[in-house]
Amino acid sequence: MNPVLDTRWRPLRDLRVSVTDRCNFRCTYCMPKEIFGRDFAFLPRGELLTFEEITRLARAFAHEGVSKIRLTGGEPLLRRDVEQLVAMLAGIEGLTDIALTTNGSALAANAEKLRNAGLRRVTVSLDALDDATFAAMNDVGFPVARVLAGIDAAAAAGLAPVKINMVVKRGVNDDRVTEMAEHFRGTPHVLRLIEFMDVGTTNGWRMDDVVSATEMLAAVNQRWPLEPLEPSYPGEVATRYRYRDGAGEIGIIASVTQPFCGACTRARLSADGKLYTCLFALNGHDLRAALRGGASDDELTARVRSIWSDRADRYSELRRANTEPHAKVEMSYIGG
Repeated sequence: MNPVLDTRWRPLRDLRVSVTDRCNFRCTYCMPKEIFGRDFAFLPRGELLTFEEITRLARAFAHEGVSKIRLTGGEPLLRRDVEQLVAMLAGIEGLTDIALTTNGSALAANAEKLRNAGLRRVTVSLDALDDATFAAMNDVGFPVARVLAGIDAAAAAGLAPVKINMVVKRGVNDDRVTEMAEHFRGTPHVLRLIEFMDVGTTNGWRMDDVVSATEMLAAVNQRWPLEPLEPSYPGEVATRYRYRDGAGEIGIIASVTQPFCGACTRARLSADGKLYTCLFALNGHDLRAALRGGASDDELTARVRSIWSDRADRYSELRRANTEPHAKVEMSYIGG
């Protein structure tokens, strides 16, 4: 079958699957405590897709060209027995890469069984190396040492190189960029510096808080000269650089100042089975209703193909053109 293309000729290659909307952190740029407090109503368990339902949908996406699935949340390691889902996905024909993004809080205890189940790669969110700054961002006082232990455990289990995602916010942790770069230089791991994005509507995003890719790159390059690398695959969101002294690689994700909508190949599936074709979308397409309404595998595949064929999203390009902001789904609901 020919690969499905959207209205801007972008193929469907990547699927991010949120397995839970819950998280044990309250990062200010994602799930601020003022909104996601003790009384916040998370999804009841019965509304979450089962592992069997996720696997059925994953087969439909694989049929339409998806070769990579990334498990996200919320915090995906809060979902009990998530390694069983990894093993189920690993058996799907056409899927060549199964990855997971985590805050690292439970990674040390789970890395080996995730690798044994078929996980290929892991990305860890870590916004600073000192506890004061890190605690100010995760807002639950979680210590850096336990995240670093998770990274070490992932590497020991064979999940290296680990990617380290650092969201950089002006006046909060922008002065920690070179410290992070220095820590991960000379290791197999890849630090990725991410511009603070206007995901959802609760994180108080302002353009003034964005540290641009140009600024971040200049800070690192001034200390350790860099040179560009070719993308690892079409549609890669991070611009890659290597240290000229051979000490490894670093990436920059610049969806605010350098939008990459034109090459976006990602779909996102929420924990309750809604398909979003853009990180900045407001509404999703309900696939859970089709699953639980008795749809056949062929009907699910046709639904996926139809949704992607109609896709025309290019939010980041429009934002750069100063289009008025609009309401968007929260990142914790569909993953980053």
